Amino acid sequence: MSSPQSRDDKDSKERFSRKMSIQEYELIHRDKEDENCLRKYRRQCMQDMHQKLSFGPRYGFVYELETGEQFLETIEKEQKITTIVVHIYEDGIKGCDTLNSSFTCLAAEYPIVKFCKIKASNTGAGDRFSSDVLPTLLVYKGGELISNFISVTEQFAEEFFAGDVESFLNEYGLLPEREIHALDQTNMEEDTE
Repeated sequence: MSSPQSRDDKDSKERFSRKMSIQEYELIHRDKEDENCLRKYRRQCMQDMHQKLSFGPRYGFVYELETGEQFLETIEKEQKITTIVVHIYEDGIKGCDTLNSSFTCLAAEYPIVKFCKIKASNTGAGDRFSSDVLPTLLVYKGGELISNFISVTEQFAEEFFAGDVESFLNEYGLLPEREIHALDQTNMEEDTE
């Protein structure tokens, strides 16, 4: 027979063990909550840091240049760190409309790149841009021409899309990495956990 005191000791030990289990469960649960809070905080810090380090203007759309003077001003007065991609086109030329549509998509994907378009007849040098050299892409940085592609659609299939133009420009190292999108992808994966 056990004494009442040993029975009380046994009951106390069981209650103590049970309380520890509940306390441990609460600690584990709090740890997961803390981990999620830390993830969100880390994500916010990364976004803030990226915004601070991504100094320079943001564009996000295609600029229609109306004159040769506006074209020159855009190239000469833009910040030296800004990449400017100019599409010289003319209505009715094969591939020009598709390239303009591709630029619209790319401008949204690469807001730190300035995408522009200008009709060849508005450049002031329309005689240099005959229909057999259009569409033409010119890429500038720091006021200097760094790449030019004449009849650029010859580089693509009959039907091409923004992804094809993006791959082409990336092949020549003309577009920056899409860091913020990789960060957003990480955010979406963390939110689903």
